[in-house]
Amino acid sequence: MNNNDNNTLDIMTFIVNLGMARKIIKHGREHGMLGATVFLGKGTAHTSKLLDFLDLTDSSKEIIFVLIDDNSSKLLIKELNDKFKFYKPNHGIVFTMPVSQIIGSSLFENYKESRGVKKPMHRSIFTIVDKGYAEDVIDAACAAGARGGTIINARGSGIHETSKIFNMEIAPEKEIVLILAETERSKAIITSIREKLNIDEAGKGVIFIQDVSEVYGLRTEPMRDK
Repeated sequence: MNNNDNNTLDIMTFIVNLGMARKIIKHGREHGMLGATVFLGKGTAHTSKLLDFLDLTDSSKEIIFVLIDDNSSKLLIKELNDKFKFYKPNHGIVFTMPVSQIIGSSLFENYKESRGVKKPMHRSIFTIVDKGYAEDVIDAACAAGARGGTIINARGSGIHETSKIFNMEIAPEKEIVLILAETERSKAIITSIREKLNIDEAGKGVIFIQDVSEVYGLRTEPMRDK
């Protein structure tokens, strides 16, 4: 992948079953992926009988973040979708989001600023809260129409260490909740989380939202009992 002043950057995100990250990264490197960051997470569904919006049940997941130029992103996401069949149930999902700015990486310093997504159909909602409150975030989101989400444990390897995501320092006792929602539902979901978790109070948490430019593997309707 070559730096190009005419290209913008995407962050490509995978949510897959435990053990799949190594295979995806290996295949991705054969098709232009330079590197990736892997987090452990837990997929959640609102009830035991409901398949959540991210096609995940309550089980261990791997979350992969890849920074890549937008031209390579379009080719790579299609290649990986063909290889790993994200369009099939329980095969995970992959989606891309535009990066407005990147700091601290000389590899991507020549890329221009992203102008965002025109009329995005989906948005990603990241909520950072104290450890132990992630399930409350999921409950609040589902009450407003979300089908579920993914909980990412941001703990570092040592008690005094921090992990970084999107160049943000995340203290060891924090959890990150990732929810992917249709754009028209996102406002209600965000409002529900803000109100029920008191996010506007100092120290209660942080929410940030990004438009999603491309997505594979989403189920648009929940699975219902027969």
